[in-house]
Amino acid sequence: MTTAPSRPPLVRSSDRVIAGVCAGLANHLGWPVRMVRIGMVVAALAGGAGFAFYAWLWIMVPTADESAR
Repeated sequence: MTTAPSRPPLVRSSDRVIAGVCAGLANHLGWPVRMVRIGMVVAALAGGAGFAFYAWLWIMVPTADESAR
């Protein structure tokens, strides 16, 4: 039985445009940051779910500096 590779922790990145949510999520998922940002914009334009998800992650996910302490 093989084990799945571990993912980096979900933290907001210091490589930020607004709050570092998309960069942190992209790092956690192993996806390009640009694709995550495009996905958030599309979700925001499709009924506002992207705004709600972004705000929830901004509130709930610590920054990289906070998690290092």
